[in-house]
Amino acid sequence: MAVRDVAVSFARPEGGPVTALDGVDLDVAPGEVVALIGPNGSGKSTLLRVVAGLLRPDRGSVALDGRAVTRPDPGIGLVFQEPRLLPWRSVASNVGYPLEIAGWPPGRRQQRVTELLDLVGLEGAAALRPRELSGGMRQRAAIARALALEPSVLLLDEPFSALDALTRERFNVELLELWSRTGTTILVVTHSIPEAIFLADRVVVLSPRPGRVIAEIDVTIARPRSLDTLDEAAVSATARRIRSHLGEGTEQ
Repeated sequence: MAVRDVAVSFARPEGGPVTALDGVDLDVAPGEVVALIGPNGSGKSTLLRVVAGLLRPDRGSVALDGRAVTRPDPGIGLVFQEPRLLPWRSVASNVGYPLEIAGWPPGRRQQRVTELLDLVGLEGAAALRPRELSGGMRQRAAIARALALEPSVLLLDEPFSALDALTRERFNVELLELWSRTGTTILVVTHSIPEAIFLADRVVVLSPRPGRVIAEIDVTIARPRSLDTLDEAAVSATARRIRSHLGEGTEQ
């Protein structure tokens, strides 16, 4: 995936436009996990929406496997901060919704939904409604839905930020297990330096608004990783490098 010279601005009711992103360049290799981190207002979520084809930039381009991304693409899955499940549908029906829209026949659709629910550990919750699920289970369902069409790229916009610290750590481990089973390229937005280091092969740091890439820091910690990985000296050294570019205002 290649992002080239992306710039995005938004109109304001009063005053001139505000520039959210300006000249962002980013490459993400197949199967790579990249964490995007930056201060509030640096355009992280805006960049994810541009990559997903939900927002057209004022300038620049996004390409996936050599083709331009100018609208929502089945090769790219997006998971928001909030799961955004349809409350009147069951978990299985929510997960299968993209397949339904894509015209998959019922039998094939049911088989794929069963595979996905097993992948994210929700095989026993297929008939439940979103209101009957915990926050973590709803986010699992949202990830399964994003993976329904087997995208080559999965975009995650702070997917675990609403969870408590212990649950968030467990879900980070589960996300890496999911990645190891699917090989999907992942671009994840986070405010947490430890989370970025734990998940990623590389951490990309954005500047304050307008967002620009100001650093790309390789994470040299070996895989597979466990929570004990966060105690390694290399984590502290990498965190110091990231923090030196961020300044104040980011989770420690």
